[in-house]
Amino acid sequence: MKWFVRQIGAALGASFLLSVAGVFCGSVSVTQADEISVTQWGSSLYGLPYAVAMDRGLFKKAGVDITGILTSSGGGTTVRNILASKTPYGEVAVAAALAAQRQGMDLVIVNVGTRSVAEASMVAMPNGNVQTVADLAGKKVAITSPRGVSEMLLLMVLKQKGVDAGKVTRVASGGYVNGLTMLEQGAVSGAVLIEPLSIVRKANYRTVYRAGDILQPMTTSVGITTREFARSHPDELRAIIAGRRSGVDALYADPAGAAKLLETSFKLTPDVAREAVDNMVKSRMWSDGEFNRGELDRMTDGLKLVGELNGDVDWSKLVDTSFLPPDLKAKSTL
Repeated sequence: MKWFVRQIGAALGASFLLSVAGVFCGSVSVTQADEISVTQWGSSLYGLPYAVAMDRGLFKKAGVDITGILTSSGGGTTVRNILASKTPYGEVAVAAALAAQRQGMDLVIVNVGTRSVAEASMVAMPNGNVQTVADLAGKKVAITSPRGVSEMLLLMVLKQKGVDAGKVTRVASGGYVNGLTMLEQGAVSGAVLIEPLSIVRKANYRTVYRAGDILQPMTTSVGITTREFARSHPDELRAIIAGRRSGVDALYADPAGAAKLLETSFKLTPDVAREAVDNMVKSRMWSDGEFNRGELDRMTDGLKLVGELNGDVDWSKLVDTSFLPPDLKAKSTL
């Protein structure tokens, strides 16, 4: 599942990935490095709490020395990275965790990562005839890939607004920037988009909808580990979760400071970086780590719409809340 744009680097500059690696991983010594994995690290906002936690030494204060993040394009790649790592903890999309579990991988979900779809939107040309979700009926729209999250969110929005999805032709573009090209050339009437690209180019298009304005919060990423690591290193696992939670708290307490990290790593202007962070802060994108059954089930409902999931999920067999801080364990609803 590709939650965030793979092509932001091409849109924002060739030095994008190198700059991310240097800023996100350069603030802590890499001696005796303890690395974890985060899906779409360096190209999405998933990982910002980890960057804040490393930058401010919050993992060390929690009792673990996280000095680096392994990146991947998401999905099964991130899961495989986690399973092969010395410290097999990572944050992945919910769909990837469920797919790995169905394949018999020995993993357990131990905390929630993100819980908002506020970064997703659809845009149209400002002089076109698509202004609302209802106007999409009878039109072609660009999604990134079939059965991906961009299509899932589109179908959820259409359902919420009472628009027959069968009347909206979805065209796979292969990427967000590709979809914008199709839109500008008139091949489609709308294109899915994601932050921060949507902020950078907001003057060029009309926003048809913002997914976070229509859809309720849902669990979009989770922290996973192997059951063996959870059994043999419970204190280290608790420290990782606590350190990330401290990063989330610091991010919400000082959005401007977090935006400076994002500005440097993504090569964004200060205004764009701050707007991206402020938008996600407003939507409470980053969870402290507790589980919310309703938000989990909303995600699985969406996955069913695109055929990524059949039947219900028995969360009690896949989730272990015992590694959460006591207050977050008490807040969890499963």
